Amino acid sequence: MSVTKQRLNSEDRQEEIIRAAIDLAGDRGPDEVTTQDMARAIGVTQGAIFRHFPNKDMIWMGVVHWVRGRLMTVVDAAAGQGKDPIDSLQRIFYAHLGFVEKHPALPRLLLSGHLLRNPKVRLLIQETLRAYEEKLRDLLAQAKAEQLITADLQEAHAASALLSLIQGLVARIYLLDQKRLAEEGGRAFSIYLRGIGYSAPEKNGQD
Repeated sequence: MSVTKQRLNSEDRQEEIIRAAIDLAGDRGPDEVTTQDMARAIGVTQGAIFRHFPNKDMIWMGVVHWVRGRLMTVVDAAAGQGKDPIDSLQRIFYAHLGFVEKHPALPRLLLSGHLLRNPKVRLLIQETLRAYEEKLRDLLAQAKAEQLITADLQEAHAASALLSLIQGLVARIYLLDQKRLAEEGGRAFSIYLRGIGYSAPEKNGQD
């Protein structure tokens, strides 16, 4: 039986392939996913996959670009809604956790180690992490300038610690197969705030 699929423009088709790759990798791990699996998942021929990506490594590059673009869009939007630097950090924290909950296949994909074996993918992930940490570092510097946190805080270390906290929460929830990411995150973020010397007269919650 021939495979038929509604014709999409190139950009939409690429995103469809990327989304299929993410979902399939979340189910079985990226090592086990073939381009034929991707083609079958979206109802096209394998040849159609290669018209948009020359090889599977380029699909994984596309996946990382997709994750980077959408995650940073979510993070930027959350930061822009903050009433002060600490509120922006909190909104970023919960927005990141929400992004993971919306795309539950991502932890297995990003924790598999498969992507990191490709030097270009590894470099892109490193660049993404550096850009993310820089955003957090800038907010922490603003918070220190506004005397919201301890004056001797090293922003770079605190930014790295917050990103590590997010990654650790995601890994823990994924490995333990729990579904309380936001609840676990709330407790962890409260501890983080105490660690950076923040004290508020009342809890700084979400709108």
